[in-house]
Amino acid sequence: MRRMPSEKIKNGLPAEIKMETSYVQNGESHHHSFEEPGRVVYMNNSYYIRFEEANEEGTIPVTMKINPDGVVQLIRRGEQTTRLVFDSTQETEANYRTPAGIIPMTVKTDDIRVSYYDRPFAGRIYVDYSLLVNQQKLGDYHIRLRFTT
Repeated sequence: MRRMPSEKIKNGLPAEIKMETSYVQNGESHHHSFEEPGRVVYMNNSYYIRFEEANEEGTIPVTMKINPDGVVQLIRRGEQTTRLVFDSTQETEANYRTPAGIIPMTVKTDDIRVSYYDRPFAGRIYVDYSLLVNQQKLGDYHIRLRFTT
């Protein structure tokens, strides 16, 4: 994970993105999965996995940023912009922007695993986390993202 990537990755490589999310909120389980084309870019010592998530309202630009220290960020820019920071060493704060206003949340990362593979360059990001609003657990969430260039 610490070695220098090829020049191709610095300029960005097309990638196939497979993402599964599941969560339990208010005793109800939800599962969502999709495959989309995307791009992997290496910039400022971090990997950026960019893709557009299609849903009923259209497409939402999504970026997963993998920092060299193992911290992962999820940025979704839609009607509601969300930036979640997953850090297994500490809880992080997030603001969930909605048309009605901003909801402050706490992100508690229970497990985070990032791995890379060569030939073709590929990787996996597994994140298990909880969201809390006013110290009350909103739900438990799981992200499973795989990319292959």
